[in-house]
Amino acid sequence: MTTRDTFLEDGGGDPSPPWLAEATRCRAQGRRGYLFLCVANSARSQLAEAIARALAPAHVRVMSAGSQPTRVRPEAIAVLAEIGIDASGQRSKNVAEIDPDTVDTVITLCGEEECPVFLGTALRLHWGLPDPAGAGLDAFRAVRDELRRRLAVVFGADVSRDEAG
Repeated sequence: MTTRDTFLEDGGGDPSPPWLAEATRCRAQGRRGYLFLCVANSARSQLAEAIARALAPAHVRVMSAGSQPTRVRPEAIAVLAEIGIDASGQRSKNVAEIDPDTVDTVITLCGEEECPVFLGTALRLHWGLPDPAGAGLDAFRAVRDELRRRLAVVFGADVSRDEAG
């Protein structure tokens, strides 16, 4: 079974996937600085940053970065707009631009590729998701929806009212 198959399954009968315990822990601990990492900072981490900004309380700092940043993929901006999130002002950033003192939680989103390293004392979580780049809008929507589901748990948000997207 591939990472994509595992990701797209609805828990495979397991009522408590590993990410759920991690997301619940983050919420309970009241973490205040989230950094989402992947290699290019063009798709998954950009989706996560925009969704987290939309769901997180105002006092929570949300960032994304990559080890080899490129540009924000237009497909990411498009699928975020479908759910009412404007990410047109986001840009790809290098992990070296992030001040470690502002981050208490790092979530890596890499699937098959090697994830960037972030120096600092932050809690590190890995939510391996398939890279939607080059796979079409439906792949971007699938990653967007999975990130919304997970981040809704982290921030205690109700996204069910507009799950249809």
